[in-house]
Amino acid sequence: MPDTPSSAKEILAYCESEDVRFIRLWFTDLLGQLKSFSINSSELEDAFEGGMGFDGSSITGFNPIEESDMIAMPDPSTFDLIPWRREEANKVARMFCDVRVPGGDPYEGDPRWIMRRALDRAKEMGFDDYNIGPELEFFYFKSAKPPNGVPEILDEGGYFDLTTLDAGSDVRRETILALEQLGIHVEYAHHEVGPSQHEVDMRYKGALSMSDDCMTYRITVKEYALKYGWHATFMPKPLQGENGSGMHVHQSLSRDGKNAFFDTDDQFFLSDTAKAFIAGQLKHAREISPLFAQWVNSYKRLVPGYEAPVYLAWSRRNRSALIRVPLYHPGKEGATRAELRCPDPACNPYLCFAGMLHAGLEGIEKGYELPEPMEQNLYHLTPEDRQRRGIEQLPETLGEAIELASESELMLRVLGEHTFTRFIEIKRKEWEDYRVQVTPYEIEQFLPIL
Repeated sequence: MPDTPSSAKEILAYCESEDVRFIRLWFTDLLGQLKSFSINSSELEDAFEGGMGFDGSSITGFNPIEESDMIAMPDPSTFDLIPWRREEANKVARMFCDVRVPGGDPYEGDPRWIMRRALDRAKEMGFDDYNIGPELEFFYFKSAKPPNGVPEILDEGGYFDLTTLDAGSDVRRETILALEQLGIHVEYAHHEVGPSQHEVDMRYKGALSMSDDCMTYRITVKEYALKYGWHATFMPKPLQGENGSGMHVHQSLSRDGKNAFFDTDDQFFLSDTAKAFIAGQLKHAREISPLFAQWVNSYKRLVPGYEAPVYLAWSRRNRSALIRVPLYHPGKEGATRAELRCPDPACNPYLCFAGMLHAGLEGIEKGYELPEPMEQNLYHLTPEDRQRRGIEQLPETLGEAIELASESELMLRVLGEHTFTRFIEIKRKEWEDYRVQVTPYEIEQFLPIL
């Protein structure tokens, strides 16, 4: 949208002149599900002054009913028209909100506030911003509930295919145009390795804005799939025997307007800051894994053999390592970055990015030493080789991950006591509900012989 208004005064004038009738106020629950309620544009001035009240007791991870009063405070910088509602006579816009409690203080369980606190820590350590560029993968299927329980794919296309095998090229193009109307710059888009799997990559920006963009990206992908009668999913591993969907995250810190990760005199062109940051993420990856691999299904993706990294090592070219440092190109100092390859796109981006940042800052603050890079395929090493080299592995299940997280001081620092307690409680229940299921696999394999 050209000349997008970004202040309360500009937005009020724009809504009146352009006949914007409804404003959707967006925020997320603890698990990263987008929540929304609409207000009439005539209520917008009051919303900017004091926010809009709502009942938080039914929002996952928010306060119980006796403390349920919440306030959604719209962020004017996130105002945009909703592209899939632009053709209507009365236009619809959206704004992300910060959630507050009566009296105006930030609500400690608001994922956006958790991201802000992580950025405050970075600023206290002298950094301007935490810049990230995530690559979210997803699948298009014929329906959300296939009749036989197996998702119905739309094509047999493969990586970078641009033929009739790629059934999603038209809807992907419409999705990109809609994202650009929402102020999201798209760098790449292509068919991914799996059948009916796709990827759209956004240009890097600051972590809070990118968290908002990830939420916008997911709902936009789903809305345009629905226009075609399809279902888009960010489920990490929907197809057995095929690659799952990841969210590789390129990241760097800036200081005084420059990339704090670059050092021209280092053999890897990495500064001491970058090395300590990467070391921090490697050291704490196991305990923060429920933030980047949030669901039971996430750990079906994190297995050797499907391009998903599970071993705690870093490299420059080796994509089997947890963190990859892309090769430096002269004149591109600003592009020096570390790519964390373990997150998946179904996470809560605010919590995921906040946890990644805290882990890296922990490494800088405590002076962690970065081990030597592992340039060979880690999947080809035997367990004994990995043990001898001190290479650890990510948790294999959500149950293992959540117990590690429950004892982590870093997780407590990331989430704060209130959110930490609720998150652990919710995820333990998810694991317990899954653990006691009797699956079709067990019936098929064991009922005839036991």
